[in-house]
Amino acid sequence: MSKKPTIGITMGDPAGIGPEVCVKALSSSEVNKIANPVIIGDAKTIEEACRILKNKSKINTISKIEDAVYKNWIINVLDLNNVPASLKKGQVSKAAGKAAVEYVFKAIELAKNKKIDAITTAPINKEAMHKAGFKYQGHTEILARETKTKNYGMLFVSPAFWVMLVTTHLPLHSVSKALSKDKIFEKIKLAHDFLQKVKKQKPKIGVAGLNPHAGESGIFGKEEIKIIKPAIEKAKKQGIKVEGPISPDAIFNLAKANLFDIVIAMYHDQGLIPLKLAAFNKSVNVTAGLPFVRTSVDHGTGFDIAWRGYANPSSLIEAIKAAALFCK
Repeated sequence: MSKKPTIGITMGDPAGIGPEVCVKALSSSEVNKIANPVIIGDAKTIEEACRILKNKSKINTISKIEDAVYKNWIINVLDLNNVPASLKKGQVSKAAGKAAVEYVFKAIELAKNKKIDAITTAPINKEAMHKAGFKYQGHTEILARETKTKNYGMLFVSPAFWVMLVTTHLPLHSVSKALSKDKIFEKIKLAHDFLQKVKKQKPKIGVAGLNPHAGESGIFGKEEIKIIKPAIEKAKKQGIKVEGPISPDAIFNLAKANLFDIVIAMYHDQGLIPLKLAAFNKSVNVTAGLPFVRTSVDHGTGFDIAWRGYANPSSLIEAIKAAALFCK
């Protein structure tokens, strides 16, 4: 892409740190050099965040993307005007959950209509979203449903290593029965195709086991033998460079040493605990398989520090940079 991509940045939960990190990130020359950013959110809330941060940016309130002005110290806000003045900051609420989901819906509409080149999302709160009547597990499921995408995956990019999750927001006791040969193969293939597209070369993929020591030949569990290994063999037959199952307590060090381009983790915390330990505020959540680029921060709404000016924009900056890179 010769011109800078237009990135639609959803504001996130207005009671959380989303508005603050949006203002900080869009005031960064690092962002403005590589992208044309537009916040999809509430203009009054962004103005309030600027006041708290003593940020001198001018807010350009727009109703359509074509009216955006891309200059330093101008923050474009596509205004949905949907945050009530009575909203309490730092608290879960139905109103905030409704507003946050509406930003995502609008961003999807714009991406589908080619008005923006990519979506980057600030954090939403699942409890608030559920209070508002939206029973999604998170952003990923909203995006998949609204784009009718069947084969998608939650992938995390960081300077330390990359991770794709086979299962996402599930109770730990449900993970084993949610795994299947087909699901694991699907994620291996999705990771392979995504990395080949963005890195322009065949990736090396490592697959984590589910159990301690990857089951130790069935002593500590049979999933590796019955489910994971067959998925890996199927992928190998399709020419994918993949190894495993590898003991979960070893595979991330191997990836950090560049022996693998990406790790396929069986469940949420298996992949995200090592990732956040190695690269907190530097990792980016990517939804692979969508018809457009979507990236996100690696943190939550931070109600405990919201609206005090403390929030760190590093993850949002990294997410916008990743979105711009993946648009090329």
